[in-house]
Amino acid sequence: MTKKLQAMNNRVVITGMGVVSPLGLTLSTTWEALVAGKSGVDYIKAFDPEHVDTKIAAEVKDFDPTQFLSHKKVRYLDRFVQLAVAASAEALRNANLQINSNNAEQVGVVIGSAIGGIRTMEAQNKIFMDRGLKRVSPFVIPMSLPDAAAVQVAITLGSKGINYCTTSACASSSDAIGLSMEIIRSGDAQVIIAGGADAAISPMVIAGFNAARALSTRNHVPQKASCPFDLERDGFVMGEGAAILILENLSFARTRGAPILAEVASFGSTCDAFHITQPTQGGEEASRAMKIALDKANVKPEEVDYINAHGTSTPMNDRIETLAIKKVFGSHAYKLAISSTKSMVGHLLGAAGAFEAASCILAIQHGMIPPTINLEHHDPDCDLDYVPNVARPAEIRVAMSNSFAFGGHNSILVFRQYR
Repeated sequence: MTKKLQAMNNRVVITGMGVVSPLGLTLSTTWEALVAGKSGVDYIKAFDPEHVDTKIAAEVKDFDPTQFLSHKKVRYLDRFVQLAVAASAEALRNANLQINSNNAEQVGVVIGSAIGGIRTMEAQNKIFMDRGLKRVSPFVIPMSLPDAAAVQVAITLGSKGINYCTTSACASSSDAIGLSMEIIRSGDAQVIIAGGADAAISPMVIAGFNAARALSTRNHVPQKASCPFDLERDGFVMGEGAAILILENLSFARTRGAPILAEVASFGSTCDAFHITQPTQGGEEASRAMKIALDKANVKPEEVDYINAHGTSTPMNDRIETLAIKKVFGSHAYKLAISSTKSMVGHLLGAAGAFEAASCILAIQHGMIPPTINLEHHDPDCDLDYVPNVARPAEIRVAMSNSFAFGGHNSILVFRQYR
């Protein structure tokens, strides 16, 4: 193998993306809303929120799963799986890829989920309590497992390659993309359908996060409740959705004439080994994960143009992420464009990393940085350029996506323009 061919085989590119989000049912409608600075947050409709403190969330609206699945199958799939199938189908279409007998064994699926089918589990638990053991559905376990999305995407689309579910809280889908990149580089797959899905807007989940004092309770102003880096932020807003990326070996993608959107340059991962919910106060491991990702990509800190921040709108996370960025980028931190798309879609949990990765790639493609909306009150501890309230045109050659999760997971993805 020539050095040129070997180098090509080690490169992994993105050829298609699909999104179902609180801002839209497709990639294009979501991107238009992001650039326009729209909020997908409103009052909860999935259940009656009378008995929980937080009554707002970023729900996917007007989603019809029967456009992608039969009526019968919809009955036996949790909402998070339905969202994943829809986003995966769009991603494949955008990649101009058809899975058939000639390539099925080389196409894998790695889809992360933080919570899995919690809505199914809650509904079936109510049936169990109200009507007894015999009335529990025989499908409750396969509907609820976090791997149900990866499995059903493979069944629906016909992928017979590697199939995994990554579950690392809010870093789940960033890990799915990073793992997929490494699998392709190893030669164990040519294509991987990678990303994440979660649909956890349910009474138990909202009550649990309320008990942990993690959610915003600004119920009187739903669209302004998610305000990362703002002095008045009081917690994150729960969201739901799915985001899927098609990762391919560069040689395979070029051979089939695939559209190449961007290159996955690297992945860095560390663990705080500190606390089940809180990050380390100095952001040491978050910054080390960023450094690992930059080193593996052979990218200097000053070459990074944009960071899609984890930016949850919680007081501690935003401050520590800002500190970690300063540790890595030094004076360049003040020249970087940084934004949090969670200000518009809330926190998609296990789908957040993939959604934010997709946002980075769209920013590279379109030369436009989505804003951090609701940034109105200056927090002296968060003093970087967070692209407040209005999208900004810019050439983006290198973009970083940050994911930090309960348990101390730190997962960083670096993307670059394809050349």
